[in-house]
Amino acid sequence: MMNSTARSLPPRRLDGLEITEHFLEVPLDHAHPAETITIFARELVTAEHAHDELPYLLWFQGGPGNRADRPTGVSGWLERALEDYRVILLDQRGTGLSTPLSRESIPPGLSAEELADHAAQFRADEIIADAEALRRHLRIDSWSLLGQSYGGFLAVSYLSRHPESLQGVMITAGLPTLSGDPDEVYRRTFPAAAARSDEFFATFPGTAERIWEIVEHLDAVDEFLPDGELLTVERLQTLGIQLGTDTGFRTLNYQLETAFIDTPDGRRLRDVFLREVQDAVSFAKRPLYALLHESIYSRGRPTRFSAERVRAEFPEFDPHRRRADGPFRFTGEMIFPWQFDQDPALVPFAGAAAALAEREGLADPFDDQALRENAVPVAAAVFADDMFVPQETSLATAEMIGGLDVQLSDEYHHDGIRRDGYAIVSRLLASVRDR
Repeated sequence: MMNSTARSLPPRRLDGLEITEHFLEVPLDHAHPAETITIFARELVTAEHAHDELPYLLWFQGGPGNRADRPTGVSGWLERALEDYRVILLDQRGTGLSTPLSRESIPPGLSAEELADHAAQFRADEIIADAEALRRHLRIDSWSLLGQSYGGFLAVSYLSRHPESLQGVMITAGLPTLSGDPDEVYRRTFPAAAARSDEFFATFPGTAERIWEIVEHLDAVDEFLPDGELLTVERLQTLGIQLGTDTGFRTLNYQLETAFIDTPDGRRLRDVFLREVQDAVSFAKRPLYALLHESIYSRGRPTRFSAERVRAEFPEFDPHRRRADGPFRFTGEMIFPWQFDQDPALVPFAGAAAALAEREGLADPFDDQALRENAVPVAAAVFADDMFVPQETSLATAEMIGGLDVQLSDEYHHDGIRRDGYAIVSRLLASVRDR
């Protein structure tokens, strides 16, 4: 019998697709079902296959804290998947049309520790339990997974917990480190960010001079982003997260080339530049990413703001460095405690973030024995130049997972599936189907 608290809207046709939207009430804590939240999923099938008995594919997008894709057309990985599957796009708890967790939705009266307790229920173990509840509600015996970045972390967690529910698993740029030590990850990703910074400056030579002009300007003049926050050098450095993508070099170059304008009051940063910076560095659209990001590298041990601690081992990333000290360094996919002071979207979570960083005993998302004994067909695309998910740790994890087929490539960056998703998914599908 279907869950009485679930509902599905009538299917509708749009641009050659049949789309069905599902809402399902689930426990906030599946182990202690008292309080409930809602999760949302969108089911897609091509109109020509709308009445066919196709297998299901669950898509786990990157994150944490990102809503599922909102496709405005059918291309890339989705086009390939829809040739053979009904595709499920799940808004992971806390995002999209699932019950949100943002500064507006924080339950009133919670202490920092209580908010940390609440936020801890939005991690991988509960997301997997949500997916299982959705699978049962849709009366799907088993389905396949496609996970990108953090979505790959979720796929590995799913393999650990419910392999009986899976027909096959495909992962792109998302094999997690199983050491449980975020310091290990950052000791690899800081050098990767430095290398990408150098490559960026070599590709667009004028940007090396321009970034120092901006830094020296910020030393002399207070510049404020449109939401009122002061633009600091450390915020400027976080623009480097764009360098981990295939198009990020060009995007960042275009942002920097129009940074300044001469005004009657002197040289200032342009409004359009400040708007673009805010859009790139603010976590208003995904506060859970900042709140939970470091915990995805841990297996239940405190992270103690690992990125901030490890940053001290790389003085070239010191935001107080100036021209004479060496090249400018952009940071990458790192979260720092000062962001909870500088970003208005994160300020209400500052106490909870500090509490989570010290938290012992968070659920371990992985089961080493289950992964070694895995019999589900798994294929993973690993990108040699991935700035966010290091090749070395990915390959070490691949060796631990039974029967995993690694497809190593130097053609792509972290967002390879966005650039060439049809071809990447085709190769992954061929691998899982051959076994």
